[in-house]
Amino acid sequence: MDAPITGPQALMVRDAAARGGPLAGFVVLDLSRVLSGPYCTMMLHDLGASVIKVEQPGVGDEARHFLPMSSRGESAYFAAVNRGKKSIALDMKADADRAVFEQLLARADVLVENFRPGVLDKLGYGFGWLEEKYPSLVLASISGFGQTGPYRARPAYDVVVQAMSGMMSITGHADSPPARTGSSIGDLSAAMFACSGIQAALLQRSRTGRGCHVDVAMLEAQIALLEGAIPHVFCTGVSPGPIGARHSGSAPFDAFRCADAYLVIAAGSDHLFSALAGVLGRPALVSDPRFSSRPSRVLHQDALKRCIEESLASAPAGHWLSLLDEAGVPAGPMNDVKAMMADPQVASRGILPEIEAGDGQRAPVTPIVFSGHGYPARLPRVPGLDEHRELIMRFAEGRGNLD
Repeated sequence: MDAPITGPQALMVRDAAARGGPLAGFVVLDLSRVLSGPYCTMMLHDLGASVIKVEQPGVGDEARHFLPMSSRGESAYFAAVNRGKKSIALDMKADADRAVFEQLLARADVLVENFRPGVLDKLGYGFGWLEEKYPSLVLASISGFGQTGPYRARPAYDVVVQAMSGMMSITGHADSPPARTGSSIGDLSAAMFACSGIQAALLQRSRTGRGCHVDVAMLEAQIALLEGAIPHVFCTGVSPGPIGARHSGSAPFDAFRCADAYLVIAAGSDHLFSALAGVLGRPALVSDPRFSSRPSRVLHQDALKRCIEESLASAPAGHWLSLLDEAGVPAGPMNDVKAMMADPQVASRGILPEIEAGDGQRAPVTPIVFSGHGYPARLPRVPGLDEHRELIMRFAEGRGNLD
């Protein structure tokens, strides 16, 4: 086993971490584009790493052209996941640019890519070559189906892996057309697993001095999120269908209509259900054989929902939310995104800082708070294509840092 990293390099990492987050001092080389890879490297940046975004000359990451566009004519979508990175445009087929890229590889801790499996090898930078030339480098590959298996070469987008994983089969309402989740969780979950894997690989490297290949498949990331559906099939032999806002093993756990709007209530335990019945002024619900235990409530969810909504219809959602909060029953309003952004809890925590020079655009920061630190008051601005060439070239040549 190789010796762990010690001496000046370890001191540099520890000192940098004390200044700017737990990953400060680490350098991430980002070959990815659109969402899964850029979201992963955005999280690494938020945790303190320096991220060099390598883009195609003249075009850049295709997400630079995704709607909606800000008043400055820049993609707000691209800005949300690429703020704070440093951009250089390199033609990976041109000898001069490949030489620059290899200089950067020699100084980087992590390389992130989301090409189809085999593309990186065709470029001459497969893991076998990287492992021999840069043994301490961590390579993270995000793809639709992983680096092995019969589907490895297939293209995949978020909706494809949501459909193939079974995620779409449990989303939406019965007797409705298939529904994709409202956010690109196929991309985003793969990004989060990759971010976790990268940090574990860096921790391992601190003990061994060697990097490794982190292989994350979007399909498998979706499968890993089926926390209730897979056990359901195991126990019953039947695939669950779409359940709307309900939970397959708890009731009441759903969206309920009040006089003016919907709210959600999650009162699956006997204790919470008793408290809910008291708030509704219907204590007899607790002794009703249909609702007296969790299994009975799940079996009779439709009847239970009718009883609850009969009571909720007498007053607006705000009235009931106040009473439910006082009684300790988990409940919340049915916010749209704009309402969420105005919520006092969201504002107090500062999860949506403004992007510098971004026409007032706000974006969520990686939602992890470390002791002694809070969320940043402002997010760094979005890089222009090839904006940081001179800075990155100096870094690649060992003549400066990325600050």
